[in-house]
Amino acid sequence: MEVLTTTEMERADRLTIAAGTPGFALMMSAGQAVAEAAMDLVGEGPIVVVAGGGNNGGDGFVAAAELAARDRDVSVILLCDRDSLQGDAALAARGWKYPVLPFNPQAIGKPALIIDALFGAGLDRSVTGEPLAMIEAINANGAPVLSVDLPSGINGTSGAVMGAAINAVETVTFFRRKPAHLLMPGRKHCGRVRVADIGIDPRVLDEIRPQTSENIPQSWRTSFPVPEIDGHKYARGHAVVLSGELASTGAARLAARAALRAGAGLVTLASPRDALAVNATALTAVMVRAVDTPVEFAGMLDDRRLNAVVIGPGAGVGARTRDLVHAALSARRGLVLDADALTSFAEAPERLFESIKTSADPQVVLTPHEGEFPRLFSDISNKHPGRSKLERVRAAAERCGAIVLLKGPDTVVAAPDGRAMIAANAPPWLATAGAGDVLAGMIAAMLAQAVPAFEAACIGVWMHGEAAREAGPGLIAEDLTEVLPAVFRRLYDAFGIEY
Repeated sequence: MEVLTTTEMERADRLTIAAGTPGFALMMSAGQAVAEAAMDLVGEGPIVVVAGGGNNGGDGFVAAAELAARDRDVSVILLCDRDSLQGDAALAARGWKYPVLPFNPQAIGKPALIIDALFGAGLDRSVTGEPLAMIEAINANGAPVLSVDLPSGINGTSGAVMGAAINAVETVTFFRRKPAHLLMPGRKHCGRVRVADIGIDPRVLDEIRPQTSENIPQSWRTSFPVPEIDGHKYARGHAVVLSGELASTGAARLAARAALRAGAGLVTLASPRDALAVNATALTAVMVRAVDTPVEFAGMLDDRRLNAVVIGPGAGVGARTRDLVHAALSARRGLVLDADALTSFAEAPERLFESIKTSADPQVVLTPHEGEFPRLFSDISNKHPGRSKLERVRAAAERCGAIVLLKGPDTVVAAPDGRAMIAANAPPWLATAGAGDVLAGMIAAMLAQAVPAFEAACIGVWMHGEAAREAGPGLIAEDLTEVLPAVFRRLYDAFGIEY
């Protein structure tokens, strides 16, 4: 589940070699894993390996030799002169007992499979010249492409396309995923990702201490809340969701219902009086309470049993919403700030950040999408447009002192201490009106059950994506809460929890 930057992966290689495993042994294992994947992809027909001049090309030579040994029709196109190869790549090329083809797009022909071993994960410059022409030719060829480590043209740490990139149907990477396997647009270019064991001892991670993980259940298993047999609803927390005015109540109801369905013992919708009847009529298990002013809201939070709050969905943009946020922060409750709550601080985000930082041990989660993120973190977005999504969210979390969750097909959650998780389980049909409101409520449910804010956000994001997968294409936001029981059952089965 750990995700390694290209620098961290290079360190894993060095530590393994220093411990006694030759680098060429790692290359042999990597190439053999590529050959296995190629055999799985195509049963017959010619295979073309397009190799670069570095270790990625060396992996390609090993794969070619292994496939040839299995009587497959294989040819190799090499970017550079064969005699210019160095180190382990040169050793691998010596194992290829056949000629290499010139680096020319016409040499590709009409293969059953192309193995892309041109560039590795460390590419940090734009692709130009002959490599650019080759990448474009591979993409236009029509044959399926198997990429080695990462599709050529993708930056391994940021996931960015460096001018042009291979569109692979499958990618074989080694030991652990890189950020680009999970971050867009890199993930889209990778196709299926296969992680191969090439002999690197996982104990090297104890020294590397990576701070990024894939957001999967193993990452937060110990924090996942499970009701006790002798428990009761009050032990599972009481979440509060702020409703907007009469014409803007639906978003808050989505969040409130999601909080209840995701495990909060009780949920109350704090509603303006003019919307009280509408909210009360539309809700059953969720309670409704009249709250018009920030003073009334602060008085409501005098009840310590109300331990998690959502502000933002349909709340309205302006001073009233800002005052409600400050009241919740002063009460030191678990707090999810979404939508209008974030936009309300667009003109003075430092006021929000200062209020968060003056709270003792703040359990605060900000949930912007890409349109809202620059309203709070314009300097991070504008001064460094080349930053990866992972880097931007980390910087934002450090700056504001809260958990920052930047939504999207590759949702990233980051903590001020540098921890981060990347989610890759959200289907495209999750991009629908109200889905973010449901996510806010689900995170609040975790906060209500005393899950730390970072883990609460990660659990909410994963369950949100799984609910969308369970509901299937055509879902609307209301469907997400209805399928959560099925998601819980799958988690309980995976964790060995009886129910």
